Amino acid sequence: AAVVAVPLFRLLGFSAVLGYLAAGVAIGPSGFRLIGDPETTATVAELGVVLLLFIVGLELKLPDLWSMRRDIFGLGFAQLCVTAVLFGGGATALGVTVHGAVVVGLALSLSATAIALQMLGERNDMQTPYGQRSFAILLFQDISIVPILAFLPLLAATGASAEGSLPETLLVVGKALAAVVAIVLIGRYGLNRLFRILAGSGAREVMTASALLVVLGAAALMQEVGLSMAMGAFLAGLLLAESNFRHQLEADIEPFRGILLGLFFMSVGMSIDLSLVREQWMLLVVATPAVILGKTAVIAILMRLFGAPWRDGIRGGAILATAGEFAFVLL
Repeated sequence: AAVVAVPLFRLLGFSAVLGYLAAGVAIGPSGFRLIGDPETTATVAELGVVLLLFIVGLELKLPDLWSMRRDIFGLGFAQLCVTAVLFGGGATALGVTVHGAVVVGLALSLSATAIALQMLGERNDMQTPYGQRSFAILLFQDISIVPILAFLPLLAATGASAEGSLPETLLVVGKALAAVVAIVLIGRYGLNRLFRILAGSGAREVMTASALLVVLGAAALMQEVGLSMAMGAFLAGLLLAESNFRHQLEADIEPFRGILLGLFFMSVGMSIDLSLVREQWMLLVVATPAVILGKTAVIAILMRLFGAPWRDGIRGGAILATAGEFAFVLL
């Protein structure tokens, strides 16, 4: 399904993500019903998101973040908060619960990093002031994915024990912090030595296996203490960003990441209920342009407040108005 759909959508000028979604719809319960239960692919598909977050962490370096700190942590933080509050409030007005509105607001505040960066690159606008500010916002969104993903299951875990005692709640938080500290210590003092020993063996397949072991081991540890698998993978990547083996790790993980992330988007497509879309078509017709225009306006105003001309603000808003792939992950 992916081999047919993705090249076809790329030929038509659309994102590969849309191709995966369409392939999932076609073979899922709302299409030809080749897959009756989308949940059968969900467990494996989630590993694509885990590997993606590992690569995001692997490509981030602290000096690069520091040089752009004002736009990343100022403008980026403002964009995420303002748009999340705006869309969360709108969801509440439509009858969504407070917890649901928080998730909706955060999901809709994110932008499609792959699409935005591709558009900036095609126009050679990456080094322009509006391109740099747009990139800073995207970077903050990518960074914020991890605490957001960690926040949702942790909130559920603490909420489930809310009727219990305070020590139970503190135990949940304490276990999570202990797991984070364990990953940081192992990554800081153990992984480089491990990879150096394995590289000396000359067995390439063992290096690939060890890279997967590190990612999935960190992810499993985070899941065990109630946090997200993606957060563990991101931490592992961040700790290996300065490693001598960074490029080899990225090359080993990339093929798995691409295939499994595509499978994740196909599983999302399989789970789309077209009958529900038909029932809610009026809401979709109104809400979709409202979200795009609202997001463009918020980003344009914020960029103006951070010193950009109105023209740059509107261009940045239009680039970042697209919905993000991670909205599916959060929902």
